[in-house]
Amino acid sequence: MKTWHIELTDAEQTVALGALLAKACQQASVIYLEGDLGAGKTTLTRGFIQGKGHTGKVKSPTYTLVEPYELGEWRVNHFDLYRLADPEELEFIGIRDYFADDCLCLVEWPEKGQGFLPAADLLVELAYRGEQRSAQVKALSEQGQKVVEWLSQHAG
Repeated sequence: MKTWHIELTDAEQTVALGALLAKACQQASVIYLEGDLGAGKTTLTRGFIQGKGHTGKVKSPTYTLVEPYELGEWRVNHFDLYRLADPEELEFIGIRDYFADDCLCLVEWPEKGQGFLPAADLLVELAYRGEQRSAQVKALSEQGQKVVEWLSQHAG
C-alpha cells in the first residue's frame, strides 16, 4: 500500500492538509489519526470539515466522543477517543450508525476503540519535527490507495 509524506511548518499548513484530504475523499472513508497530544489531529480535522463546506466552529469532541456534521451529501463524524475508559462504551453511543455509506469518519486515538471500530481506509500519522510537524498518510484499503494516489498527483 502507498504512503504519502508532507512537512508542515505551521497550523495553517495542517488545516490546508485537512482541506486537501477532504477534497481527495470522494467515497465513504474511515481515517485514523495518530500522534502525540498537540501533534495537530484536531487541527487537521478542522481543515477537513471546513474543506467539506462547514463554516462554523469545529470543536474537539473530547468529552462527547463524537461531533457529527451534516455537510451537503456527507455526514462527517469527528471522533476523539482520548478519554474513552472502555471501548465497550462505543456500543452505548450507537457506534455502528456513524459508519454508513454517506459518512466520512475521522478518529483520533483509534487504538482506544479497538475491537469496536471498522478498519481504516487511511492512517494519518502526525509527528513533531522540532518546531514543525510532519504528516504521513498511509493507504490501508483500496479506497485509501485512491486517496494517496490523488494526494501524490495534486499536492505541491
